[in-house]
Parts: sequence; C-alpha cells; structure tokens
Amino acid sequence: MVFSSNLQMVSIFTFNTLFNRSKIFSLLLSVTICLAYISFFPVSYQDSGSTSITPYYTVQNNVLRFDADVGHGKHLIIELPIEKLLFKPIVNVNKVAGVTKSISINFVANPDNSNLYQQIGNDDLKTVFVYPIFTQAAYGENGFYYYYNKTCGSECLTVPIPNKIHASYSSSAKGSNVLLLLNYHFITDVDIDKNPEILKNYDKVIMMHNEYVTQKEYDAIVQHPNVVFLYPNALYAKVSVDYDKNTITLLRGHGYPDMGLRNGFDWKYDNSRFEYNFDCSNWNFYTRENYKFLNCYPEYRLLQDAELLRTLKKADPSNLLEDMSNWLTYPTQYNSTYEFLQDLDVNGKHIPLWVENPALWTINGQISRNDLANIIIYLHDKNIIS
Repeated sequence: MVFSSNLQMVSIFTFNTLFNRSKIFSLLLSVTICLAYISFFPVSYQDSGSTSITPYYTVQNNVLRFDADVGHGKHLIIELPIEKLLFKPIVNVNKVAGVTKSISINFVANPDNSNLYQQIGNDDLKTVFVYPIFTQAAYGENGFYYYYNKTCGSECLTVPIPNKIHASYSSSAKGSNVLLLLNYHFITDVDIDKNPEILKNYDKVIMMHNEYVTQKEYDAIVQHPNVVFLYPNALYAKVSVDYDKNTITLLRGHGYPDMGLRNGFDWKYDNSRFEYNFDCSNWNFYTRENYKFLNCYPEYRLLQDAELLRTLKKADPSNLLEDMSNWLTYPTQYNSTYEFLQDLDVNGKHIPLWVENPALWTINGQISRNDLANIIIYLHDKNIIS
C-alpha cells in the first residue's frame, strides 16, 4: 500500500461515514510513516455561529494572534511567535464580495522538527484520545448555548450529532490537530457510547474537552484503569442519544434543569475550576485514583510546548513518584515539598515528617496513590499542611 507523503489530502475528520472510520484509521496507523513528512489534514476552526465561541485568528509580524470570546464573560487574546510553534500554521480567509465571512486555521508538520516529532510523537497503538463530538454538537448553531443565553427555548436542548468533525476551540480543535500530527489514534464519544468495551483495547485513554457525555460513556471512562484528562471540564454534563434521529439531548448538568446544578454526574473529581487557566505556563499533571489531570486548558500550549507533549507520552504523565522520592530525600526544602504537593493538587509549604511512612508505602505499593492523596487532603483540610 502506498501513501502520498502529503497526507493533507486525506481528511479523516470529514468522512461522511464518520462513525465507521475507526477501522480505517487503525489501518492507516499500522503503516510506518516518517513523521518528518506527515502533513495534517485541514481542520476548520471557523465560527460556526455559536453565541458562546467566536474565534478569530490573524498573522502579523511573524506572530500568530488568537482573539476569542470564550463565553461566560471571558475574553482571551493569545499571541504566539511563529518561530516558537512546533508546527506550521496555515491561515485561510473566506471572503464574499470583499467581506470576510470566516477565518480558519490548521497546522502541518514542520520538516525541521522531524527529530523532535520522533521524541514526542506517539508510537503506541494502545493509547487513544477521545474526540468530543457530542461537545461539538452542543456548541453548534442553535445548540445548548443558545438555550443558556436565552436566545431560544428548550428546543435547543436537542441537537443533531454532526456527521463531520468541524473542530472548534470548545471541541479541542488545536489539541486534536496536534495529537493527530503526532500519530495518536482517536475514537469519538459515539464509539464509546455504542460499545463501552472498546476502551478495554487501550492501556491509556486521553480525554479532551469531552464536556457532554452519556451515562454509558461516563461509566466506561471512570472505570478505565488509566485515564489522562488533558482538558479540564470533561464529564461535566449528561446527555442522552437517539441514534434513530441522530440527536443528543441535555439531561442534567451545566445549570440544567436547576440553575444551581453544576456537574451532571456529581463527579467528585470534577476539575472545571481550571477551565479558564488558558496560559498553562505552570502546567502540572496531578493524580487521583486511576486518573491524571492537567491543571489548565492547554489548547494553545500544545502548539508550542514540547515538554508537555513529551510528558503526555509517558505511561504516567504525573511526576508523583519521582517528586515524592525527591521529597523523602529533601523533606525540609521548599521546592521538593511544593512539587510533591502540586502532584496531588494541594497548596502548601510544610508536610509533617511522619508522612514519610505512607509515602514509602506508596512507593513500595503497600497503599495506593489515592490512599496517599486522601491522607494529604485530610491534613490540608485540617490546616496541618499549610
């Protein structure tokens, strides 16, 4: 089988038979391709008419400028020097009668970074990321956010499932772009909802901004032994699916049906508080049970931070065991204490020395990481760690 070195012509995200493409993508991934020649297929990030997300992209003086209203009263401007980007940006402007209707952007591999791609790229078919097709639907035109913003009634709480992936900021557009460039395999919410057993095929599951999921998908994800939540605000609201009508309907969460209701699954590990940490300059993966969480929204950081991508590639992207060992060696040093606590999403400068025992038990496998986390969190809540 022969493939063109320019895979930009292969638009996996735009197959009309989107939900039958997993086998096709697996076949593609089975072919050894030098990452130096991979060119990512076009993914449109243009405004789809949503009242909550209106991205805007410009390139001027070798700086890529992102200007976006990201909803909930948050306005974001990010400027990235092109020389610091790991991938080449391609900006497309759609004009009608001289009037700009949309601006879209996609990224392709930079041949100068071929060695780097080999270091940070994925070479394991047992790792998969989950593209948030239900979240894409929720943020689409006449979708849930039209209801939230009171521009339409409850009819906007049922929306069609897209038959094409039209990625946006809210559905991890740039993150998906980057991971596919780095040879990560993907499935969608639909794949998991239809067949929750599919996750058993993978040793590591990476969640994107999968804000809206079904109960079956939620159950399958939280029961998997190794899940990395690359984006905060995942597993936030519950939807139902009607595959005969090809629609999803909001059931619970995100202020519905009660304005005071937040997480629709009452998930105790919800990390939506990090949703508006866009900078990600002090990113860190922390651990809870069989989950690893990133403490920021990495949509823009993934375009320029090789170390973040190198860390994501690890079987365990959190540094808990390493930082815990370092703290055991230097228990009174501020840096070692701070880094150890950050791995457990706890702020503090001092840990009682007797915690050395449960730390050693964790390293030796006598207690779980979650047992250790519960000890640390209890001490923090009681102001013993401060």
